[in-house]
Amino acid sequence: MNYQELSEQIKSKSSYLCVGLDTDLKKIPKHLLKEKDPIFEFNKQIIDATIDYAVAYKPNIAFYEALGIKGWESLQKTIEYLPKDVFTIADAKRGDIGNTSNMYAKAFFEQMNFDSITVAPYMGSDSVEPFLEFEDKWVILLALTSNEGGKDFQFEELKSGEKVYQKVLEVSQKWGTKENLMYVVGATRSKEFQEIRKSVPSHFLLVPGVGAQGGNLEELSKYGLNENGGLLVNSSRGIIYASSGEDFAKVAGEKAKGIQEDMKGYLDQFS
Repeated sequence: MNYQELSEQIKSKSSYLCVGLDTDLKKIPKHLLKEKDPIFEFNKQIIDATIDYAVAYKPNIAFYEALGIKGWESLQKTIEYLPKDVFTIADAKRGDIGNTSNMYAKAFFEQMNFDSITVAPYMGSDSVEPFLEFEDKWVILLALTSNEGGKDFQFEELKSGEKVYQKVLEVSQKWGTKENLMYVVGATRSKEFQEIRKSVPSHFLLVPGVGAQGGNLEELSKYGLNENGGLLVNSSRGIIYASSGEDFAKVAGEKAKGIQEDMKGYLDQFS
């Protein structure tokens, strides 16, 4: 999916919601455990309930890797089930030297046909550029994350006076363009959000941390939206685990609809 297609999806659905499929066998409703593939059945019902309100889906690869071959099969079936007009994110946080990165890219872009993958930037350009060589595929680079431990390195000040996350934003723009490079910016980093948007005015930002982690949708929308949408705001637990009963999909759909309605209001204000 290219930049224009993603922007058009946001406008047509009046939404920039990304649903995180962090599917855990210990958390899904118990009645699904009798299914042949409970992970896929859970994902399928969540997708069916939320597809009218979401423009992107983000499976966290760790939840599938942990299950071995069966987990990978569930993930593949999930990706194949998703409509082609939604944006798919492999939340894999890869990042290694060139040859290895090239193989990761082939795995997620060619074999599994994801639109994008999250990548850690700290091994530099030769760990990121192999992912950028695939047409209409995206790197989503970790810039400023929402976890507490992100402060250990990302806010460290360099001799230049820049903080580490600011240096990541500056240097990485030489590797790719707004057409194939996005950034992860945590929703709980509201103080820095406005400054980051000024640094990358046209790039898409993937924003985790809304919902269970306490990020403020109104505030990040105010500072993060641009004329093309420019945001993908992720909610995982707040949607997919909103209910643990047999009504889990219905409740997930209601949660997604509520977020989409708020997003429509913010998009209308921006335009």
